[in-house]
Amino acid sequence: MKYPFPHMQSFLRSSIGNFWNRLGLLTALLLLLLAATTLAADPLEIAVTGVEEAALDNVRAALVLPPDLVRDGRVEPLWLERFVRQVPERVRRALEPYGFYEAEVSTDLQVRGENDYLLTVAVVPGEPVRLTTVRVRLSGPGENEPRLQSLVGDFPLLPGEVLRQDLYDRARGTLKARALDLGYLDADFAVHRILLNRQERRAEIDLELATGERYLFGEVLMHGAPDYPERFLRRYIAFAEGDVFSYPRLGQTQLNFLDSDRFREVIITPRLDLTRDLRVPINLKLVSSPRRRLRPGIGYGTDTGARMSVNYRDLNVLRRGHEFSADLGISEHRQSLTSSYILPGLKNMDSQTALRAGFERESISTFETRSLFAEIERLHGFGRGRIGSVYLRLLQEDYIVGLQDSRSRLILPGLRFSHRSYADPIRPKRGFRYSLEGRGTHQSLGSDTGLLQFLAGGNAVVPLPWQLKLLLRTQGGTTLKNEPLSEVPASLRFFAGGDQSVRGYGYQTVGPRDASGKVIGGEHLAVGSVELEVPIGENWGVAAFFDLGSAFNSVTEIDWARGAGLGVRRYTMVGPVKIDIARQIGVADPSYRVHVSVGFGW
Repeated sequence: MKYPFPHMQSFLRSSIGNFWNRLGLLTALLLLLLAATTLAADPLEIAVTGVEEAALDNVRAALVLPPDLVRDGRVEPLWLERFVRQVPERVRRALEPYGFYEAEVSTDLQVRGENDYLLTVAVVPGEPVRLTTVRVRLSGPGENEPRLQSLVGDFPLLPGEVLRQDLYDRARGTLKARALDLGYLDADFAVHRILLNRQERRAEIDLELATGERYLFGEVLMHGAPDYPERFLRRYIAFAEGDVFSYPRLGQTQLNFLDSDRFREVIITPRLDLTRDLRVPINLKLVSSPRRRLRPGIGYGTDTGARMSVNYRDLNVLRRGHEFSADLGISEHRQSLTSSYILPGLKNMDSQTALRAGFERESISTFETRSLFAEIERLHGFGRGRIGSVYLRLLQEDYIVGLQDSRSRLILPGLRFSHRSYADPIRPKRGFRYSLEGRGTHQSLGSDTGLLQFLAGGNAVVPLPWQLKLLLRTQGGTTLKNEPLSEVPASLRFFAGGDQSVRGYGYQTVGPRDASGKVIGGEHLAVGSVELEVPIGENWGVAAFFDLGSAFNSVTEIDWARGAGLGVRRYTMVGPVKIDIARQIGVADPSYRVHVSVGFGW
């Protein structure tokens, strides 16, 4: 926001600075108080010396205090004496998985005050046991399976290395789990042993996985959900009869049914007891959810203002799995009424035909639009989150941009492609999404103008050490046209600025201006964002970000808008609540802007 009086801006900056200084002092005092409270609540401190890293963590885990040792904040002497006697043996057992079988352990208990003890555990681990021979092999029908052979070749323990029981157990479990995932359901270890010679500090590993035969998927026996056609339901099954049996595919099938929002219970059971000719029948039990839904929602966003919505869905029109939806959205700056009818394809769950129509009105400081549209889109799923489509859109738009008041009618054919891969859609720790679109029209199709547009956008979440996350966002577009920009409706022009663009600037307030100084949008768009998020507990996070972007008509005329700031995140089951404070960078009189995004639905 801009301040009308310079002395007021100086006063606010000074006040904000004092506020943060006081907040920092208060935080430090609270941390000191918390530390003092923690020390007071833990009358027995244990210090371990002589080991480090994973071995130290295991020793500390072995020295967890018995529940009766401290009662009502006081150490029980008899329990303490018994615990101290047990410490050496506990430590020695904790070190054996890391190759140390002759560790020497001594303890020293000091009384530092009333009900205040320090137990020092000094460890001399000694020479570790090292491997002289490592034999890992496969046998049976799957002995030449490349995905199993790669695990054998990458076995984490080699001759000359320290014997690590934890690495051995983990690698053995991974090898068997991979065999099961590849359909070798009878896979088991014919040999699994560690030959240990403590006196000579050497060991041998001998491991042989017998794969057994490879199983296939058999017939799928469906139960429940009688209102849905069986051909429709089979779209969600992630395998076909005769495919190699795979537990991950069973899990994906369950997710497909649940993510459709049509079923409240999905139980998948492989009937291993009915296996014939290595084919495993699959029992699939479905319990349908109510087909008709009415869901209101409320929220607030800096770009939209206060908003409310009502969504109606019928997920099984004509008992054929067709979907009808109607959405009413009302906010301070945008109102819309849209509907869609989706006819599912039979090839896979992402293949469908969508019919859409609606009315939209948007009024912001940059432009005002009123539009009617109708669209038909044919979508096709390419697997693993990839969806492509071809569409035809009819658009009539009345718009006011700058000093221009016009109407445009367009027939817009286009292509879309998107790819999404997030492990957790609510709070992703890694993953990406990108989308590509090309659309165009010409006067020969009956449109008022001719143009060709290409759009691209993407997001990525990159995990970093210490549970940090790097969030990257980009957006771009370009327009080729055969008439002046004034003939292009506002919804097809490019603007920058706002919560999802360049923070620090108002929603769609960045772009080329007309002679009167009003923003009228541009032919091209380029936006990028970098954000570093630090988690605080399970459901909170703080972020620092930098945004850069502009809408422009020529590369030589780009006027980059830049913003940077800090934000707070609160993660909920329905999505994150975001509050950002951004400051403009590189302008003579920079302003601050608060960006808020929060919404709830039922």
